[in-house]
Amino acid sequence: MESIVPQLKEAREASVAVRRLTDRQRADLLINLSARVLANAENIIAENRKDLDLMDDADPKKDRLLLNQKRINELAQSLVEVAELPDPTGEVFVEKTIQQGLSLKKIAVPLGVVGVIYESRPNVTIDVASLCLRSANACVLKGGKEAQHSNNYLVSLIHESLADFGVPAAAVTLLPTGREFVGELLTAIQYVDIIIPRGSEGLIKFVRQNSLVPTIETGAGVCHTYIEKTGDLDKGAQIVVNAKVSKPSACNALDTVLVDRVVAAEFLPKLKEDFIKWNVEVFADEESYEILANAEYPYLQKASEDDFGKEFLDFKCSVKVVDGLSDALKQIEHYSSRHSEAIVSTNEEAIETFLKEVDAASVYANASTRFTDGGVFALGAEIGISTQKLHARGPFALEKLVTEKWIVKGDGQVRW
Repeated sequence: MESIVPQLKEAREASVAVRRLTDRQRADLLINLSARVLANAENIIAENRKDLDLMDDADPKKDRLLLNQKRINELAQSLVEVAELPDPTGEVFVEKTIQQGLSLKKIAVPLGVVGVIYESRPNVTIDVASLCLRSANACVLKGGKEAQHSNNYLVSLIHESLADFGVPAAAVTLLPTGREFVGELLTAIQYVDIIIPRGSEGLIKFVRQNSLVPTIETGAGVCHTYIEKTGDLDKGAQIVVNAKVSKPSACNALDTVLVDRVVAAEFLPKLKEDFIKWNVEVFADEESYEILANAEYPYLQKASEDDFGKEFLDFKCSVKVVDGLSDALKQIEHYSSRHSEAIVSTNEEAIETFLKEVDAASVYANASTRFTDGGVFALGAEIGISTQKLHARGPFALEKLVTEKWIVKGDGQVRW
């Protein structure tokens, strides 16, 4: 294929057909797709296995690539949940009559064609398609070659459901995996309304620097949990362990533990038993290294500067002892990716200061950062977690896949 422009043009044309579907039809389409996904679970797993077999077992992205029965069930359920969400289009934001007798109404309307570039995660294929179709948008998907078999099969199921409702297949277009087509997508201002990159920091930086199409960044997650001196240390240990090991390949997983010097010697050994179960490699600063070494923690390394501000995406984390809340805030301000940050504390003043001053899309008190998720926040599925501040921040979900339109009605008014 020499150019993807014909595909992009078809996607633009198909977006009209999606907009013409009623709210009920769009919801029913997703329910139809949910049943189709469940009915074809064995085939999905077989296609996914072809991709898994090509990836090194040591690659931290392998967990992101995996589709098993449990994850397929979750995908099918997410389709139903998105179908049940209220239609984000048509909402009236402003309605008034101005001095000239004109009737004004500002309403929510679909974006049009949403382009998403992503790596490894075949579940994103279903998530993006469901959110875009529910919000009356078409979408153009640029998945990575590592998930090619999985994505191709999932999109074929989507096309079958689209056909059941008389919608052209181009409403959900899967582009070829070649990197040479990325440039065309990023400059296709005539056909694509918005680009959302979801993947590595390198991918996001490339899109930000090269796209002529407006971009929503779903940034990397460098997430901290700060154990403040008044915190419940047992609960804090549970929170840290959960945030690190429950799904280390997720962008909301913990990367750095900050612990108050006053409680460091008591707190850090509490991580030992659970961290050993999961073979968590710890990159510790000088003080925490000494504490963990004395506790005979086996998977211990001395941290370098590069281990702070790093998204590990693996059973690895860094640890640093800090001198109180002010020092913790400075560390987070310097190293955070503005994704998700947490404090463990019983001091209400410290909690409120942390929640107010930490600049991140999601800020937690006494809870794991792993909750930052569109589904968990009852937003349905998500396209990603936006770490920027314009248009959307946090889980980028159904409610943000719209823009605004002014409807103006008059009776012959003119303006000179």
